[in-house]
Amino acid sequence: MLAALVLSTPAAARVEVGSAAAEAEVTVGCMFPMTGRAAIYGRDSIAGIRLALADLAAQDASTPRLRVLVEDTRSKASYAVRIAEDFIARDQARFLCGMVSSGVAHAVSQVALERKVILVGTDHASSRLTIEAFHKYYFRVSNDSYISMAAGAHYLAELQQRTGWKRLAFIGPDYDYGHVSWNDLKSNFERLGVRFELVGTFWPKLYEPDYSAYIDALMQAAPDIVVTALWGGDFIAFLKQAATTDFFRKTRLANFDTGANYEVMVALGERPPPGLIVSARHHNNWPDTERNRRFVEAFHRAEGRYPTYAAQGAYSGILAIAAAIRKAGARADSDALVAAMEGLRLELPEDPEGFTSWIDPDTHQIVQMQAVGEVVPDASFPPARVMAGKWRVYRAEDLMPAPALVRERRAQARGTAASLP
Repeated sequence: MLAALVLSTPAAARVEVGSAAAEAEVTVGCMFPMTGRAAIYGRDSIAGIRLALADLAAQDASTPRLRVLVEDTRSKASYAVRIAEDFIARDQARFLCGMVSSGVAHAVSQVALERKVILVGTDHASSRLTIEAFHKYYFRVSNDSYISMAAGAHYLAELQQRTGWKRLAFIGPDYDYGHVSWNDLKSNFERLGVRFELVGTFWPKLYEPDYSAYIDALMQAAPDIVVTALWGGDFIAFLKQAATTDFFRKTRLANFDTGANYEVMVALGERPPPGLIVSARHHNNWPDTERNRRFVEAFHRAEGRYPTYAAQGAYSGILAIAAAIRKAGARADSDALVAAMEGLRLELPEDPEGFTSWIDPDTHQIVQMQAVGEVVPDASFPPARVMAGKWRVYRAEDLMPAPALVRERRAQARGTAASLP
């Protein structure tokens, strides 16, 4: 039976961390949901920011003095745009960061472009932000939908060789992230030559409370594999509702971008549904390196709980901003800071031994390895009783979109925009 993950979401006020306004060299304005169903991501992001600032302070005297402000987006694009404008005009923010919803990120990205202020995405994942909607002031430091779906396509190609699965369905939230995830999966299937019969695509609204009609429709379609881009509380709600039916006795469910997030592992309890295939943008138990263990343990000491992947995303964003400032100088203009971030190499908790994350100059997307696995018993991170394991690990170079694909998608987007009245 799936356990409930109970989170309090009190009214959120502005959070300020790092240097005081009078002492800071650079102000960073971050936006996360801190109330509602996605509030855990805001809480963990703030904790990740604090860890990054502590690690930077422990390095050396050349570390830039950052003032980091955090406001609640309420998961609304229009509200986040107003926050971003205030950060720039009132607080003189030189960087924007954060966001969980890709729809919110698209709106704030336009503010960054118009104001020539760098935006560092730390959580949202739509690949359109770094391909079709790319501009020089946008960067992302967590896996995007293309990377995750490329890893998923590799995993399912290998699984097909072993089991011969043929029928596939997809269910994702009916906004940019869900639709782009499906397109990215199809693109990678085509690249790898994976043949399958599509038996349905399903598009519930974001924060849908009742998935029963979708679960019934999926069971009627009788897929061998269901791939989902549902995330956070939506994915947990879907799992809980599907577990009351025969769904998991008839099909396998895969979530390659958010399915192994720690909050999901907690919600699965001691008896998870069989056959789950999962991955996430950071894992507490992979890679088993000193750096990842140190990050997870430091978070646990500070917060009394284990992190969701949002924490490592926000941590990475602050490290990237500090590295760019150190390279270009605190007085550098935005264009010089853009140049400093392009190609930037960052040693992060999710990097296996021998690999260092880096930012692709052509897309401004961080390039990382990814592990996909199954849900297995593991009580090392209580209150979770299960974690992802039985890993299949994929090289970063095999997960990047080909330059030709990037050019093609950008050209198509320009053509579509040009044809609009």
